[in-house]
Amino acid sequence: MEIMMFAHGGSLNRGCEAIVRSSTTIIKEKINGAKVYLASEKPHTDQIITSLDEIYDGSKKTIKKYSLDWFVASVRFKALRDETYALGIIEQNIIKHIKNVDVCLSIGGDNYCYGEQPNWYEINRRVKAQGKKLVLWGCSIGEEDMSERKLEDLKQFDLILARETLTYNMLKSKGLQNVKLCADSAFTMEKEELPLPVGWSEGNTVGLNFSPLVWKRNKQSQGAVRELINHILSTTDMTIALTPHVIENGNNDYEVLKAYYDEFRHTGRVILLPDNLTAIQYKGYIARMRFFIGARTHATIAAYSNFVPTMVLGYSVKSKGIATDLFGEEKLVLGIEEISSGSMLKSKFDEMVSEEDEIKQALKQAIPGIKQMSYKAVEHLQELS
Repeated sequence: MEIMMFAHGGSLNRGCEAIVRSSTTIIKEKINGAKVYLASEKPHTDQIITSLDEIYDGSKKTIKKYSLDWFVASVRFKALRDETYALGIIEQNIIKHIKNVDVCLSIGGDNYCYGEQPNWYEINRRVKAQGKKLVLWGCSIGEEDMSERKLEDLKQFDLILARETLTYNMLKSKGLQNVKLCADSAFTMEKEELPLPVGWSEGNTVGLNFSPLVWKRNKQSQGAVRELINHILSTTDMTIALTPHVIENGNNDYEVLKAYYDEFRHTGRVILLPDNLTAIQYKGYIARMRFFIGARTHATIAAYSNFVPTMVLGYSVKSKGIATDLFGEEKLVLGIEEISSGSMLKSKFDEMVSEEDEIKQALKQAIPGIKQMSYKAVEHLQELS
């Protein structure tokens, strides 16, 4: 089976790296002779994933003004409201590889959470026009994200793999028959344990990940997290390890966390992990934490999968769905509006500490089954051939 992954923005988002890395591993483990190719918007960032058979430049092309393509695209759009010609040019770096593979995997787990996606719709249309199999791999989509146009696009997939039950139930309720339930492949990802940094307190370090994405959506959250840091420092003897997980320009966790580090470094109990680690290296540190507090979904998956009690800051259907599948409830997941409140963050942190043993036990019971659900995705993929 020749498989091309696409809809990948690059591995400076370590969550995207985790999806590609773990998916490639489990596919090759279970499907004999499978070849996995990646079309990436930033191919130079993906060289760290050595299990891939090839990495293609999947970046968008520009249409030069006054070129023949520009005139044709303009006329078709003005006369017919048809953007397919233009989108075909823009996405040709991906489209040109469709003919060489059996299956195209759209892998951006939450790409469908951010409004209409005409570029992906056009790529999907061309995959099906060439008679190839089309799979939406490990997705999360909220009811609020759905539209008629999106639903029409989803109907053309041969297989939609929802990575948690909230998405699965919502998609089924829309009448989609091509949906199967799985779990995020990153639950199966290996870890690499680097030496512990100076200041790390073995068995007594709490990880904290915060993102510009959350901060921009709720400006008050920055002050609330500051209150939480003060609370941890004043009521416990734990060390806080500030843990970036996305290091892209304009969306860089490290920049937000560095400001907290500069503010609290004088305490001697706050450390900042570097901004150049891979997903498996961050997972290696997260696995050795006592607790984890995170805004990035795949940083929290790294914690959950190592039985680390975890509190999730300000996220969407995916975090709620993942927690529900693990615990039977939205355990310690705070919505975007709830993280304005320092007192809410402090009380949830105290709840996590007081229930430490029960949470660890629940994770130890749940994670083996969740990992099996990750592998289910490959079984469903295999059935397509």
